[in-house]
Amino acid sequence: MTEKRPDISSAADTYSPICEITREKFNIEPFTMVIFGGTGDLSRRKLLPTLYHLCIDQNLPDEFAIIGFASSEKSDEEYREFVQEFSEDQFNDACWENFSRHLFYVSGSFEDNSGYKKLSHRLEEIARPNEDGVREIIYYMAVPPRLLPSISEQLSSCKLCKGKFNTRLIVEKPFGRDRASAKDLNRIIADAFDENQIYRIDHYLGKETVQNILFFRFANSIFEPLWNRRYIDHVQITVAESLGVENRARFYEGAGVVRDIVQNHLMQLLALVAMEPPISFEADYIRNEKVKVYQTIRSIDDEYIDRFTVQGQYGKGRFNGKDVPGYREEKDIASDSGTPTFFAGKFHIDNWRWADVPFYLRTGKRMKKRITEISIHFRQPPLRLFSSSCDIREPNILILGVQPHENISLHLGVKYPGVSNQLYPVNMNFDYEEDIQGDVHFAMPYERLLIDCMKGDQTLFASQDGIEAMWSVVDPVIRRWEEKPYKGFPNYAAGSWGPEKAKELLANEGRQWRIY
Repeated sequence: MTEKRPDISSAADTYSPICEITREKFNIEPFTMVIFGGTGDLSRRKLLPTLYHLCIDQNLPDEFAIIGFASSEKSDEEYREFVQEFSEDQFNDACWENFSRHLFYVSGSFEDNSGYKKLSHRLEEIARPNEDGVREIIYYMAVPPRLLPSISEQLSSCKLCKGKFNTRLIVEKPFGRDRASAKDLNRIIADAFDENQIYRIDHYLGKETVQNILFFRFANSIFEPLWNRRYIDHVQITVAESLGVENRARFYEGAGVVRDIVQNHLMQLLALVAMEPPISFEADYIRNEKVKVYQTIRSIDDEYIDRFTVQGQYGKGRFNGKDVPGYREEKDIASDSGTPTFFAGKFHIDNWRWADVPFYLRTGKRMKKRITEISIHFRQPPLRLFSSSCDIREPNILILGVQPHENISLHLGVKYPGVSNQLYPVNMNFDYEEDIQGDVHFAMPYERLLIDCMKGDQTLFASQDGIEAMWSVVDPVIRRWEEKPYKGFPNYAAGSWGPEKAKELLANEGRQWRIY
C-alpha cells in the first residue's frame, strides 16, 4: 500500500501577528523633479508610470512638479499627451487630470547652456520655495552615461546645484566602465554636487526581498549564530534572465555581462548576505559595512580567473516552445561578437566570519527560467545516524527568492510516515503575496527608491567608495577576458542553464547548482 505523503503547510496559516502593522505616512516636502531624458525609454517604461502610480496612491505631496528635459521640441500640453500614452494600465480621467497638471517640459541640448537657462526660468516659475526661500529640486539622469559630465557641468555653470536650490542627483548604472573611469566621473560630478546629494540608483535594492535580507538576518536570533563558516558550507547567488538583449543591443555590446550585472546587482546581493551587523539602521552605517565586504573579497589573478570563472554567450535555441536567435543573430550585434552574456565564478571573503566559505555567483541571458535567488547551503550533519539509504541528498538550504516570486523557504528533512525510518525532504515556505494578509501594497522597486530620495534617505543607494570597491572586485575579470577572448562562442543554447563548464565549476568541488 502506498503511504500518503505529509502535507507541510505554511506557518503563516496559523500565525497571528502580536503587533499591529501601521501603514507608513510619507512626510515629503514639496519638490520639483527634472528628468533629463524625459522622452527616453527609461522615462517611458519606468519613471513616469511610477510617478503616476505614486500620485494615484496619494504618496506625493499636494505640491510637486515634474519637468521633462530633452532635445525634441514639445509644449507642456504635448508632453502631457506623450506621458498619457504610457499610463493607460491604471488610467482614469480624475487621476490623470490631477497628475497631468504637475507635468511640464523644457526642450534643449544636453551640452549647450541655452536649454539650462530656459530650465532655470521654469524652475523659478514652477518650483515652490519653502519658508527659507529654498526650492527642493531632484535631477534624474535618465540619459546615457556619456552625457553625465556635460549635464553636471552645465548645471553647475548655471548655478542650478546649490544656493537657492536644495538639490539631489539620481544617477543610473553603469557608473563608469571600470574603477578608474568611475573615479573620473565622480570627480566631475563632485565639482557640482556634494556626496550627500548624489543618489546612485540600483533598482534591485528596491525589491522587497532584497530589503528583507537585513531584517531577516538581524531580527531573527535563531539564524544569527549559524550565519558563519562553522555552519554554512557555501552560498549561491543566481540572477538568470530568460530574455535576450532586446532593445539594449548597442549598450550591451560595449558592456557585457560583468559590467551590466555582476559589478552592481550581484555584488550588492553578496554584500547584504555577508555584511556584519551595522550599529544602526542608518544609511552611512549600512553602506560602510557593505564596503568592508568588498574590501575583504580575496584578490584574484589571471590563473585564478581562468580556473574559477566561466564566460558564455548564448546561441540559437528554444524558449517556451519557440525558436529564438543566438546573440550573434540579434539586431545590431556583430556576427563575430565576443561579448559574453553569461558569467559564473567563485569568490572568497577573507574575514573571520566567512573564511573558506565559497560564494558562487552566476548570471546570464536567455536562460531556461527567469529567476533571482540567494541560497544558503548549510553543512551536512557530522555523523550518519540513519542507514545510508536514508541520507538526505540535499543539506539544509535557506532560500531567499527575489524574483519572479518574493519568498523565503527553508529546506529540511523529516521522517516519512510509516514504520520504516526514511527521511523525506520538505520546504517551509513564506510567500509575500500569499502570506501577508490585509490591504498590502507591494511597491515596485522604483516606487520605493524614488520615495527614499524624496525623503533624503540614501540607505538603498550606493556610495562612491562602494562603487569603486565593486569595480575593484570585477576589474581583473573584465581585463583578463578582454585580453584573452574566448574562442568557443556561442557555448550554450538559448533556453538552457548555461555552459557545461559552469556545472563543472561546482562539480569539481563536490557541489552542484540549485535545480529549478
